[in-house]
Amino acid sequence: MSTLNRPRAFRLPSGDAAPEAAAPGVQTAPPPPEVRIVEEPFEIVEAADGTAVPVARKRRAPWAAILFSALGGLVGIAIGLSLERMIADLFQAAPWLGGVALALLALAAVAFLAIVGRELVGLRRERKIETLREAAIAAIASRDHTAAQGVVRDLSAFYADRAPLAAGRQRLDALGDAILDVDDRIGLAEHELLASLDTQATNAVATAAKQVSAVTALSPRAIVDVAFVVYSAVRLLRRIAAIYGGRPGFLGFLRLARAAFAHLTITGGMAVGESVIQQVLGLGIAARVSAKLGEGVLNGLMTARFGLAAIAVCRPLPYVREEQPRLSDVAGELLRPAQEEAKAERQAERL
Repeated sequence: MSTLNRPRAFRLPSGDAAPEAAAPGVQTAPPPPEVRIVEEPFEIVEAADGTAVPVARKRRAPWAAILFSALGGLVGIAIGLSLERMIADLFQAAPWLGGVALALLALAAVAFLAIVGRELVGLRRERKIETLREAAIAAIASRDHTAAQGVVRDLSAFYADRAPLAAGRQRLDALGDAILDVDDRIGLAEHELLASLDTQATNAVATAAKQVSAVTALSPRAIVDVAFVVYSAVRLLRRIAAIYGGRPGFLGFLRLARAAFAHLTITGGMAVGESVIQQVLGLGIAARVSAKLGEGVLNGLMTARFGLAAIAVCRPLPYVREEQPRLSDVAGELLRPAQEEAKAERQAERL
């Protein structure tokens, strides 16, 4: 047997005690640098991947989803059987009535498929906007130049059907692989493609806030105020989504509304009472305005806050170089009547 193939014994040194003298005929060698000696099984797994061992969450049976799916299936079967029986009865009574009913059913099916297709397209575009925003945030955080180039390229392709943005897309394409910082590259894309859209969205929020303030200040009943505020919020959210390229259907609108309210919750929510007015008017002036005018200003400011949240969730990029609109930027004109009334009351008190 050769020396290389002869079996040899090794003694691993202890981590706490000093290495002992090797016995005759026994070689002592340290463990390889990539080997970690552990005592617990979980430490072995952690040493293999370098991360902590995740604890699997207990999965519960989706009973609610099963319930609604089963009920939806039963309702669908019932509707299908009812339509089949109705058309069969019409064919027995008069063949031409059965033909008309069958044609109407086919037309309804085509319209249903068109609605489903529109909803899917709207959800897909909303998801694309969210993906662009998340990719931009991740690229800025990790300083990834390749990811930033991909974000700019995808954003330019997303607005390929916008003729007014053609010049901005050409300027971005001319940059190509130019050496730019991540913030600068995404900031240029933000300026070239989103600056004009930001102006349109800000103007839409300011217009909606003024309309809500005027209507609620003049309306005689509270139910009219509530109905108009809800209607204005729905229309404003759809308008802002359309400005930034979204085409929300019913499900897409519900998804955007939930995201907008979640954003309001994270950023502090919509304050209730005169604290909203106090942010801009101050404590003294807010107490001087009339109740109806103050109610109109309050509703307008809350509409403006909701509009700013809608811009945040509909915008495909975070604010990098462009200035983020503030409440005073979109609702500054609402405060002029209140300021004038408070000024007149102060003058009357002095006299």
